[in-house]
Amino acid sequence: MALHLFQMNIKARDDAALARFWAEALGWSVSGTEPGATTVKPMGPAWPDPGAVRIDFIAVPDPAVVEYRAHLELATTSAARHAELVARLKELGATSADAGPGEPSRTVLADPEGNVFCVPEPRESYRDTGPIAAVVVDCADPRAMARFWGGAVDWTAHEATGERALLRSAHGAGPFLEFVRTPHLRETRHRLHLDLAAHPFDSAGQAAGVARLKSVGATAPDPGPKEFPWQVLADPEGNEFCVLGPA
Repeated sequence: MALHLFQMNIKARDDAALARFWAEALGWSVSGTEPGATTVKPMGPAWPDPGAVRIDFIAVPDPAVVEYRAHLELATTSAARHAELVARLKELGATSADAGPGEPSRTVLADPEGNVFCVPEPRESYRDTGPIAAVVVDCADPRAMARFWGGAVDWTAHEATGERALLRSAHGAGPFLEFVRTPHLRETRHRLHLDLAAHPFDSAGQAAGVARLKSVGATAPDPGPKEFPWQVLADPEGNEFCVLGPA
């Protein structure tokens, strides 16, 4: 049973306020169906279209400030658009963040709750991704991560070296999933993780997807309470993600 990237899941102190920031930043719509959970999604195609990946903001009592292993990169189409987007994001409440020793060709910002994200200079490969160009994951072995995640969501490798690996939907739509080799990774609880789901969105698809992921190297950490309709797994480098099931 094929699994698809359903959403990016971000923990928040104030899910509604953070969702409003990101909806304005991306030009997307906001919806909320229950207290403590607010969704931001593109206006247009519906999931499982790979361009319909959304963000779910979940309120938790005190999301820790951590060394981020996963972050978002936003797309721009020209130097002028890059400058305009950075200025608009700051007007919405983003602040400049420490770029560290990484590439100088990107502007590093933090959203109103301190989640770091980047606005890289225009890249030809990002021209048709939509506003989210990539989900970037720091890792020890980009090639190994690309093999696992390529099999997990049946995405195509666009690049795979010892320093960086890029995956994207075989349909050539939506954001990239990028793995960047990063020395001295920290063991932390991350505020951004990925949620996968089967299509059709049912219990049988969830069970088959989980079984296949375990067969290619996913592990199941302590699942915690059993009443939730998702299963928590971890990739070969310990990054947790969820396989969603019907509520």
